[in-house]
This record gives sequence, structure tokens and C-alpha cells, in this order.
Amino acid sequence: MNKELSIYFKSRNILIDELLKKENINLYKKQSIFEKMIFKAKTYPEIYFHSGAIDDESIDMIENSKKTVANSYTMKQDIIKACNITNDMVEVIYPTITSVYLKPKVSKELLCQEFNIDKKDKIILFHSKNLMKNGVIEFLNIIASLHMNNFKAIIAGDSKQIYALKFKLTKFNLDDKIVLLEDYANIDLLYSAADIYILPTYIRTFSSNVIKAMFYKTAVFVSANSASKEVIDIFSTMDSPNDRSMQFKVEAILSNKDEMKKIKKENKETANEFIFDIQFKRLEELLSNI
Repeated sequence: MNKELSIYFKSRNILIDELLKKENINLYKKQSIFEKMIFKAKTYPEIYFHSGAIDDESIDMIENSKKTVANSYTMKQDIIKACNITNDMVEVIYPTITSVYLKPKVSKELLCQEFNIDKKDKIILFHSKNLMKNGVIEFLNIIASLHMNNFKAIIAGDSKQIYALKFKLTKFNLDDKIVLLEDYANIDLLYSAADIYILPTYIRTFSSNVIKAMFYKTAVFVSANSASKEVIDIFSTMDSPNDRSMQFKVEAILSNKDEMKKIKKENKETANEFIFDIQFKRLEELLSNI
């Protein structure tokens, strides 16, 4: 019989949801005010899933749980620096992929038809929840620097951010090369149709959009300050959000069909390691060793 274990987390994800369906997994309950008043000994979960800032509550959980799960090695290093723990007390399980695979060729045909894009054009995608912090201006600078003309750039975000971005677009003179999408419903279709995904982000945490793009056979570029760099190669890593070599890197794969195909294939193979079944099996193995 499996041992009873309790877990706690800052934010839910599909792995945690599935874990809580198991009979031997319980959700840890924080100490009540009454329990504090009667000085009842505080208990801790066996596993704590950390996300976000490493605040006092997080440190308390990390230092007293048997294991902490981080979603990147960058986060693991930050945790070890901030807490009085040993290296073996933190395990890394990357974000999982739950999307259903769509054939890129079919997706591109649908997208090109919907937005009147030439099928011969390569699609360069920028999508995020926070456009500015994830480097939308830096993305526009990259697009503006390209000398080639065989592409269309798509920027997708919520309506308020896209509205604000329109006022900044005028100085770039890219009206014929940019498609702005507000609150676009079928995000997976965008990633599947895209040939290149660029994220010149200033945000340090792991972006699950990077592995989503890789899963859909898209070439990816992401800045080195992001934990997402852990799953891509050196060529795909931007020195900074303002990496001046990006013009040459993007043009290199825009002009070389075979190289782009190779990168897409390698990215898909890497991303296959993050599908739900594989990630959940890793989590189960972690639990079995506690």
C-alpha cells in the first residue's frame, strides 16, 4: 500500500491536480489561528511545490518539508541560496505540455487563410501575458532590423496591451509586416502555424510558452536571463533581450530551409520529454522515494 503523503503548493497545475486524485495524497492544511493560540506544534507537508517569489512563508515551507519541487534549475539555485537546506532537498520537474499536437502545415494554411497571409511567408510569433516585460519592443526592434522580406510577424496578447502597443508601433514603420491579435482564442493554432517564436524576455522565471513552441515544431529564441534557456541550445539563446546578433540568427534560418527543418525537428524531440505522461511518471518516482 502506498504511503500517505501531504502536499502543498503556491499555485496549482495539472500535475498537482492529477496527484490529488490519488488516494494516498492529501492536501496539507495550514495551521489555524486557534492552533497557534494553543501552541499546537506546527506540521509541514512532505512535498512543497514552489512557484513565484521566495518569501518568508516559502522559506519556512522549503526548510521544513521533506522535498521541494522547483520548475527549473535556475529556481533550484535561487532556493538553495535563500534557504538553509542541502542540494538533495530540491528536485526539478519542468512545466508539462498538455496541448494536443496539431500538424503545422494544416495550422499554417488555416491561419494564412484567416489573416490573408501569403503561404510562402515564414511566420514569426511573439505571444505572452505581459507584452512589455517579455520584450515586445525588443521583438519589434529585431523585426525592424531584418533585411529579408519573406516573413510575417504576429504579436498576440490581451486587448488592453495590444491597444497600448499600437501607439508605439508608429515609429517602427512595420504596418505591412505585423499582424496584431487581440484575445485570440486558439493560441495553440498560432504556435503550431509559427515557424519562429522569439521571446526577448526580462522575466527570470521559466516560460511554459517556450516548450509549447518547441512541441509544435517551432524554432525558438529566448533571452539568457530566462530559466527557459535550460531547454534550448546555445544558438537559440539570446545574450540579452537586446542581443544584436538576432538579426543574423533569424535571417540565417529564414534563408536556409534545411537548417530550419533541422531545428524544428530537434525542438520537437526535446519537447516530447515534457509531455504529461512522462512528467507525471517522474513525479510518481519522486514520491516513491520519500
